[in-house]
Amino acid sequence: MRIYSKKNLTQYELALTYDDISLVPTEVSRIKSRTEAITDCKFLDRELSLPVISSPMDTVTGIDMAKELSSLGCLGVLNRFDSSLGSLVDESDVEKSIGGVSVALNTADDVVAKLAERNFVICIDTANASNLAVLKRCEEIKNKFNVKIILGNIAHGAPLRDLVNAGADAVRIGIGGGSVCTTSVQTGIGIGQVSSLLNVYSARAEGKFDIELIADGGIKNPGDVAKAIALGADVVMLGRMLAGTKETPGEIIKYDDQLWKKYRGSASFGVKMKNEFIEGAETMIAYKGSVRNVIDGISDGLRSAMSYMNCFNLDELRGKDTFGILSHSSFLERLPKK
Repeated sequence: MRIYSKKNLTQYELALTYDDISLVPTEVSRIKSRTEAITDCKFLDRELSLPVISSPMDTVTGIDMAKELSSLGCLGVLNRFDSSLGSLVDESDVEKSIGGVSVALNTADDVVAKLAERNFVICIDTANASNLAVLKRCEEIKNKFNVKIILGNIAHGAPLRDLVNAGADAVRIGIGGGSVCTTSVQTGIGIGQVSSLLNVYSARAEGKFDIELIADGGIKNPGDVAKAIALGADVVMLGRMLAGTKETPGEIIKYDDQLWKKYRGSASFGVKMKNEFIEGAETMIAYKGSVRNVIDGISDGLRSAMSYMNCFNLDELRGKDTFGILSHSSFLERLPKK
């Protein structure tokens, strides 16, 4: 079997997803226990204890989710559809408990000004960052306000220079890879998440660009989080993994003797409420209880991966260059059997 470096994977002839690759431990680990592995990191000048931020979807991140993630050392990005956004900017000390807010392209400057004053990270929430209107709006905000901006999404490193020139501080990487995103089916756009991430990572290194990378989409389990960080992501953005928890917006629904919560894409009919340009699906997620359980599971899995890979911190994990490409059978072999 061949061991692949990031560069090798970037040049691979096919687009790759997280299920196509694995981390390959090739060193004797210095780590006695996974508790020795440190997952602390800095993202957009914020100290996090885990490299996790939430997707600004209306069935994932409301105020309760954002506050709970903050208390757990992560970053919640409040969805732009939240009806309390207007009053939120006037609450005292709220930026310490939420941190990130998603806005639309047409969000008024007075709202953006208040968000900037309160030290929120602003996420301009669009499906395609390779767009003149998106880049222009980013540049306008950066010229007027002292604020950190997340732009996205992109699937390839080619537009990265334009995003940096527009003032983006972080970029969401991935188009079509979300579990309730139908963009690739509807438009034919997008490549595998691993290939997207690696391509942008390589473009950043080649251009020496000062921009942080968010792996957004396709992450289904803690192992995928470890892979994303090893591939160069600064943080991961999660939707489905956080969906169905107590802190997500929406009611708990009892059906067929089981508890459920709604989960839908930001371009779904349920969000747009009109049947045009639908690029998101709607589904139900089994109720998971507190999001703390999900975050603890991610932390445990990531620390275990770091112990296997002989990494005391996330920078060491990002420096790893030993990956395997899996056949379909070898992927299936690794799944738990019932």
